[in-house]
Amino acid sequence: MSRESSRDAGTDLPPYFNLSPDAAMAALGPAVGTPELARIAELASRGRADLASRGMGEEGRKTLRLFSTWEICRYLIPVAQGHFRRVLKANPELPQGQSETEGGAKWFTLEEVLRLRAHFAAEGAKKKDYLPYRPAGLPAKMVAVANFKGGVGKTSTCAHLAMSAALDGYKVLVIDLDAQGSMTSIFGGKVADEWQTAFPLLARHYARHLQGENRARVDRGDTPHPLDPTLTEALKIDPSSIIQKTHWPNIDLIGSQLNLYWAEFQIPVWRMQARGWKLWDALTESLDESGVLDRYDLIFLDTPPALGYLTINGLAAADILLVPVGASFLEFDSTGRFFDMLHSTFSSIEEGENMAARALGRPELAFEWDAVRTILTRFDGGQQAEMASFMQAWLGKSMTAQRQEFTALIGQAGEQVNGIYEADYRDFNRETYIRGRETFDSTWAEFKKLLYGVWRRDEVSEAEA
Repeated sequence: MSRESSRDAGTDLPPYFNLSPDAAMAALGPAVGTPELARIAELASRGRADLASRGMGEEGRKTLRLFSTWEICRYLIPVAQGHFRRVLKANPELPQGQSETEGGAKWFTLEEVLRLRAHFAAEGAKKKDYLPYRPAGLPAKMVAVANFKGGVGKTSTCAHLAMSAALDGYKVLVIDLDAQGSMTSIFGGKVADEWQTAFPLLARHYARHLQGENRARVDRGDTPHPLDPTLTEALKIDPSSIIQKTHWPNIDLIGSQLNLYWAEFQIPVWRMQARGWKLWDALTESLDESGVLDRYDLIFLDTPPALGYLTINGLAAADILLVPVGASFLEFDSTGRFFDMLHSTFSSIEEGENMAARALGRPELAFEWDAVRTILTRFDGGQQAEMASFMQAWLGKSMTAQRQEFTALIGQAGEQVNGIYEADYRDFNRETYIRGRETFDSTWAEFKKLLYGVWRRDEVSEAEA
């Protein structure tokens, strides 16, 4: 049979030919009303709860796995395994680990690893990098991970940087500003409503501004603005009270859930009522005045995939801005537009504020970040190397040299709602595990070098001052 005859017989036509309208109608089902939306939401919620429950302990909370002597000496404490064992034997008061079999490998909790790290830092060789660099007397560095392009690995990058920092010995706070709550799920957070999110921090800041403005209005003989029940309630909340512990001993969380999105509608109403309110300072000042910035080394902010008021708060609060981007034309184009919108937004705020500042002889507002970097994520070296080099050539130093690959390891860990550092390497071939985590170890190394430079610059500046 000729090729033409074969085509006439319909044997190799694309699947969108020869469709039957009657068969399609029979498979369609009834029209969908709003109750069906609720049913689908309920199914998705139950499925999400089922996924989130994987990896949780008997008490219904996530638990962090144990770490073996091999893993500790390779990745966490730079010491030979033989010397590690000798130190433990000579110091029985130190954590000794637990064995799953008689004479088997010793396994330790991360809390025990942190104690061991502190011991080696105090008693070991002074030139060894047992503890990461952290200048004394300086506040936590705040790191915002942002892009309004979805699917670029924003939350994954933010979560793994937080975990890397914790494994390195830093005290970490994660703030989930995305109402989808993916970061909250990763860290096993429980959030009942918006009052356990960052929302009361913003509401409290606005309420305190309104109180100050009302005092001025009373002094002028004007009628004060009333404080509604939401603002009255926010004034009672201690910012520290919304911070919850996670299954990581040195990672705390301000979680999120769907109601946080209400802030995107409430903030513009507040701005209309009190145009003098500096909403971009709300997050920073709320954390600062409650002493939160002094209790942590690093604060990571996972922002929504949109340039709304929550993202503006996160970006304005940040010392370091990281923008994940994939190696494709559409993502490169979208990220360029994201930076253009950032410039328009923050320059507009500066312009509006500084007109009044110049008239009153006050210092002008100028937003400033210690560093801004784009980072390639979900990278496929076999398919995207040329595009990645093109992007690097155009973005130069504003793009990190590290290209974060998507590996099978993160895919399998993600099925359990875990980060790769939470995956037990015994579930993989050891070489697969080593290769799989290399890309995230390299991402942390690149960020850590950036962090060291920023902190050292601050330290030198403080000394000179």
